[in-house]
Amino acid sequence: VFAASAIQEYKLDNGLKVLVQEDHRSPVVVSQVWYRAGSIDEVNGKTGVAHVLEHMMFKGTSKVPSGQFSRLIAAAGGKENAVTSTDYTCYFQQLEKSHLPLALELEADRMANLKLTKEEFDKEIKVVMEERRWRTDDKPQSLVNEAFQGVAYRAHPYSRPVVGFMNDLENMTYEDAREWYNNWYAPNNATLVVVGDVKAQDVYQLAQQYFGKLKPKVLPARKPQVEPAQIGERNIIVKAPARQSYLLMGYHVPAIVDPENDWEPYALEVLSGVLSGNSAARLNQKLVRETQLAVDVSAGYDLMSRGRLALFELDGTPSEGKSVAELKAALLAQIEKVKVNGVTEEELNRVKAGVIAADVYQRDSMFYQAMQIGTVESIGFSWKILDNYSAKLRAVTSEQVQAVAKKYLLQDNLTVAILDPQPMDSNVKPQGKPHVH
Repeated sequence: VFAASAIQEYKLDNGLKVLVQEDHRSPVVVSQVWYRAGSIDEVNGKTGVAHVLEHMMFKGTSKVPSGQFSRLIAAAGGKENAVTSTDYTCYFQQLEKSHLPLALELEADRMANLKLTKEEFDKEIKVVMEERRWRTDDKPQSLVNEAFQGVAYRAHPYSRPVVGFMNDLENMTYEDAREWYNNWYAPNNATLVVVGDVKAQDVYQLAQQYFGKLKPKVLPARKPQVEPAQIGERNIIVKAPARQSYLLMGYHVPAIVDPENDWEPYALEVLSGVLSGNSAARLNQKLVRETQLAVDVSAGYDLMSRGRLALFELDGTPSEGKSVAELKAALLAQIEKVKVNGVTEEELNRVKAGVIAADVYQRDSMFYQAMQIGTVESIGFSWKILDNYSAKLRAVTSEQVQAVAKKYLLQDNLTVAILDPQPMDSNVKPQGKPHVH
């Protein structure tokens, strides 16, 4: 399915993995450095530190002063940013191909030589607090999602927000950020992904030149952290100023563990597509168009996670005059229908065609190709499983979709979060501000 040639894989002596996909359609290159370190690796009292360090990575080294990284990329006509998730932290640049050495030189420099000062940290932690207010505290649906994750997961770090709890941010020190950097930022905990109008061998030489001299580290031991089985429905109500109520519910389901032999995650992926994902999908058809019970409604599932855990989620906003209870009942009724009757051949074909088409379109984007490769590798699988994705989905049968619904979408395995809208005060200003990185 790849529009471009096969991926070339290299490993430097210090453990850095280098993955290159040649794509010669335009003179552009996407360069990404992925660290296998995200909020899943955090400990209580230091939530949010992975994301805080992502901000600090732009604060300079002895060679490149604070703020200069972004300026140099911009001066070369490039775009850059970073993202922190539960499972990884990724730093990326998109440039005209002749500027790839600049990106690699800058990334190698900050992988090993970051200057973490108390002054810069004290300024930046305030920015992160603003971001938490802006993205979570000011947004009722975000508050519901945060509460939902915290109730669906009891023991696992996925229960905690990536941005961190405010109290942890207020008490975080630059030593905490430095400890995170020293623990996890090492070539043997990183993957360099390059996609674009380049020769794989040249990229390998550049990686060798810039990253080759960096020293590997002994990484901290990671605990398995298994989530105990849920033994009864869990419910949570969040009260916040909002115009409309909102419902978010989810079931514990498997993620991919054995890419060769697992079929359940692919069946769940297809079920998610049958229920939601385009206007003809069941939830939209039944709950929005026919009964007008909901303004919007969707289903979601992500089959890959480093914790090897996943949730099958359903969410929606009830229409004016309709209650959350009615919406919940209607969603559960849709799940029951699948358990009793399975899904039609026509639905299966539509979802498979849609997912495969989306996959093809996304592969048309160099940036997206790089994101796919980096995500799969950071989660602990080989990029090679991307090639089997379409075939695995095509193999899913109606019986398999019905089987996973019956096995996992059970009331005792369900967590329900409800937004109970409180009156809104038009005089209250948002607490937070948006940010750049």
